Order: sequence, then C-alpha cells, then structure tokens
Amino acid sequence: MNKIEVVGCILAGGLSRRMGVEKAFIPLGGEPLIQHVMSRLDRQVGRTILNANGDAGRFNSIFQDIVPDSIVGAVGPLAGVLTSLEWTRENVPYANWVVTVACDSPFIPRDLVDRMGAAIEAEGADMARSASGGRRHPVCALWPVRLVDELHDAILKEDIRKVDMWTERYKVAEVDYPKEPYDPFFNANTPDDIVKAQKILLNHQP
Repeated sequence: MNKIEVVGCILAGGLSRRMGVEKAFIPLGGEPLIQHVMSRLDRQVGRTILNANGDAGRFNSIFQDIVPDSIVGAVGPLAGVLTSLEWTRENVPYANWVVTVACDSPFIPRDLVDRMGAAIEAEGADMARSASGGRRHPVCALWPVRLVDELHDAILKEDIRKVDMWTERYKVAEVDYPKEPYDPFFNANTPDDIVKAQKILLNHQP
C-alpha cells in the first residue's frame, strides 16, 4: 500500500478522566506523549491529522490539521473515525484509506500500516484492525474512505456507538502483534501507566 494513499489520524477526543489532566501533553522521555505517537505514524502515511475537540490552539505547535468531531455530543471513538474519513474525502481526494490510532499509545508499531494493508489485500477484506496477544484494539485500524457515508448513517440513523457493532457488518482482517517484551498497543490512562511507559522506553527503546 502506497503511503500517499493513507491519511493518519490521531484520536484525542477523549476526556482524560482517569488521568486528571490532558494526557496528550504528559511528558514521556522528554517529549509529550502525543509526540511519540505522531513520530511513529508520520513515517507510515502521506499526511497526519489530529481529531480533537475544544480549543484547537493548544495543539498548534504540533499539528497543522486539527479536526473536531463532526457530530456534536459524546459519541465516542466512532465519531473520530467518521470525522477523519469525512475530512479525508474533502481534503485529500486521492487518499483511499485512513488509519486511526489513540493519542495515548506511544509505542504503536512502525510497520502497522504496511501489515494492515497487506492483510486487507491478502484476505480480500474491507478493513483491518490491530490486536496484541489475541486482544483486539478496534480503534487502531485501517479504514476505507469509501465507507464514510455508511458509517455516517450507522451513527446518526441507527444510533451505533460501539466500533465492533459497526465493523461486524464487514470483512475485517486482523493483524496480531506479540505482547512481549512489551505491548505495542500499551495505552496510558492513569499516572501509574506513565511510570510503566517510562520503564518500557528505558528498557526496550522501542
């Protein structure tokens, strides 16, 4: 899969309730958490955008394209997926795919897009999602822009909120990574998780 055809979207629309502060800016190894995500994603895609709500100015020093949810209300991660697909169709018409990752997953694999793209091609699938040690990560996935209208209707007309409830309608390829020596989809939800992430960064230099 040609990376020019792929837009990367970092999802930062959550409320960070368990962290107590906006986790995107929590320092990890001298850089904001979200910077680790962006550095890994940038090299795999043609363009990277951020899905975030509220004052976009807080991200201006890191991102050029900051896109709020197109649906008002706490719809959940599917709103971010929809928003990224809509934005891509409007602004990058030559891109056929969007890969979404969470802003609190600083160790996402550097070959994520390549492996998911290969899995879609090999299996004739509509989309691909990630997993580690057999555990699914439905938000970290590769989505076809062609399904944007179907997702829009599923959310607004059918009140679909869970990612799996929508994706079960399609053929989904699953790309599974090992969880050792660390889980590449580790996400930092609490202050203790940041301590764990620091140890992974120090001991494994992922």
